[in-house]
Amino acid sequence: MNVLIIEDEPQAAQRLEKLVVELMPSAQIQAKLDSVRSVVRWLESNPMPELIFMDIQLADGLSFSIFEQTEILSPVIFTTAYDEYALQAFKVNSIDYILKPVDKEDLQHALKKFKNLSGGHGSTAIKASVEQVIRHLSKKYKNRFVVKVGEHLKSVEVNDILFFFSLEKATFAQTRDGRKHILDFTLDQVQEMVSPEQFFRINRKYIVALDAMADIIHYTNSRIKLILKTSDDTDVIVARERVSDFKSWLDS
Repeated sequence: MNVLIIEDEPQAAQRLEKLVVELMPSAQIQAKLDSVRSVVRWLESNPMPELIFMDIQLADGLSFSIFEQTEILSPVIFTTAYDEYALQAFKVNSIDYILKPVDKEDLQHALKKFKNLSGGHGSTAIKASVEQVIRHLSKKYKNRFVVKVGEHLKSVEVNDILFFFSLEKATFAQTRDGRKHILDFTLDQVQEMVSPEQFFRINRKYIVALDAMADIIHYTNSRIKLILKTSDDTDVIVARERVSDFKSWLDS
């Protein structure tokens, strides 16, 4: 199996090579490259490897720019010093990531995902997954919303918002002081604008911040009821199909 290692720290590259060969004796390390420029040049003159290990931060920039300059159809396993929680939302079927320093058990898990992928998802699925990860990791979330207060405009910091909710076809942001501000967006649009680390869509009506909950209560039929700060709504229920993801979000 032909493997390409893209890593700008020599010791990290050597450790990764050693672990890969140990876990996959058939692996042939084609090259170890340390920059966006060298990777693009290498890929243009060599056959596509069967698997790529790719650090996110390289000597001359972020590795995501490689995908903008050349087509990569190989499965990619990112190695990164990024915070684990920030990356959980970006794990897709054909891609995994490993936090530095690379741990043997984590690498083994990533290689297992790779072997499952090799069962036949095809290059189209791989390409789509790579593009999805790039979109998510490069996405910029809103820091503030502009709202109307009487005849005036006001900027509301996202960190001051406890939850978003919809009511009678309008969308509101409720701040820590209990004020409700109407927004010019649907709740679906707001969901794409705010960080999934900070906010969770619990049902069709509510998106809540991590610190918005005064209490979390077990409810009927394995559901969860929330008591939200500054809210007088006594029927805030996490949708049954979202309970598991909600618990994982709380536990992350």
